Amino acid sequence: MMQLTSYRGRHVVVLGLARSGVAAAKLFHSVGADVIVNDKKERDQCPEADELTALGISVVCGHHPDELVTKNTALLVKNPGIPYTAPPIVAAQLLGVEVVSEVEVAGHLSPAPLVGITGSNGKTTTTTLTGVLLEAAGLKPLIAGNIGRPLSEAALEVAADGWLVAELSSFQLKGTSEFRPRIACLLNVAETHLDYHGSMEDYVNSKAKLFANQTLDDVAIYNKDDETCCRLAEQFKGRLFPFSVTRKLSEGVMVDPPYPTVKPGDNEVELERWIVHRGQDGLEQRIIRVDELGIPGRHNTANALAAIAIALVAGAEPESLVEPLRDFRGVEHRLEFVGTFNGVKFYNDSKATNAMATTMSILSLPSPLILIAGGLDRGSDYMELLPVFRDRLKGLTAIGETREKIGRVAALSGLTSVKIVEPEEDAELTLRRAVEEAAAMAEPGDIVLLSPACASWDMFPSYEVRGRIFKQSAHTL
Repeated sequence: MMQLTSYRGRHVVVLGLARSGVAAAKLFHSVGADVIVNDKKERDQCPEADELTALGISVVCGHHPDELVTKNTALLVKNPGIPYTAPPIVAAQLLGVEVVSEVEVAGHLSPAPLVGITGSNGKTTTTTLTGVLLEAAGLKPLIAGNIGRPLSEAALEVAADGWLVAELSSFQLKGTSEFRPRIACLLNVAETHLDYHGSMEDYVNSKAKLFANQTLDDVAIYNKDDETCCRLAEQFKGRLFPFSVTRKLSEGVMVDPPYPTVKPGDNEVELERWIVHRGQDGLEQRIIRVDELGIPGRHNTANALAAIAIALVAGAEPESLVEPLRDFRGVEHRLEFVGTFNGVKFYNDSKATNAMATTMSILSLPSPLILIAGGLDRGSDYMELLPVFRDRLKGLTAIGETREKIGRVAALSGLTSVKIVEPEEDAELTLRRAVEEAAAMAEPGDIVLLSPACASWDMFPSYEVRGRIFKQSAHTL
């Protein structure tokens, strides 16, 4: 068990600034550790450096010093996004120095039990909704992690009788060893981040670390509709508590009657569907009708099921969940309705950074659709998008490094209204041009959807920036 006070007078390296690095550096400095923070970005690109220097913490920017990690280094705390091939991490591993993410530190600090939420898609929506539901139930949640606030910072503030609710990425989980959430939730698993992990096996194993230290006193919530989740659940040590939109469950949270398992383009019979909780005793309780949820789409129904499952396990009464489930309208950049312009509806789904997320968003909206997609090339061929391109799209504008790949999938699907947008002098102009091209394809009653299926970093510093430029572009058509 990591005890912060045991690092007093010992050498601790924090690799990477940003918010999590700053939080970790302050923590270890506060207990008297000899902390050095290193970031390969130049000093003028590290605005956090001055704050740490003022506290007496050593900060080195612009390069990785050869002597940064030595045999006397007690611990290396890394920014989640820094690859394990970075020289200081390689050196630490060769010397037997423990390498962890800031999440591992937070797990040892929190006086409150932890909820850990991970998955390839839906993490932020589910984490945010979980916080809303726990708050409505009077269970004192504090939200942090990959959602924006460093977990170790929040761990110092959460009430002992509350819940620390963490959105966790595969990057963060890979750097854990003893991290143990009381409630762990796996939403889904799709191919993504292979440029970081190197293989799907490493990516899946990193996600599975969320459950590695659970005991029979803990609860493992997982998606019964996802094949990889079900396979991993066979190894989980906590009490299993599934959720499903397509299956009747002997215990868990489900949709009743279940949604059929359909192929894109198949028609669904509209029925009155309820979200239902079935307990260990087999008794069922209806919570809310699916059509009353404040967030649209089958994938968001699955996110709501996961959040409901977490809230029930944490001790919420089902009756307390109904009103917040109706009122919750989602999170910015997640299938966000932007407005109607010239009779055309615009939706911002900039957070859709893989093909599965884009598929789910397309299926959540009525046709006809004009899609704006493309971004960072991580090696995928995007062929899994072909069915929804064929069955649901009216047109496509493709941008970014993957524009030709995605355009090729569109051509194979038989889509004829396709525009490959070549880079302009800056990324903002390129996206604005893509919005204009998509709008030109649309007629009143159509939908223009930004759902890139790719990360943003080839053109923009974040998906948030990409989404905001899209919204501005729609408003200025």
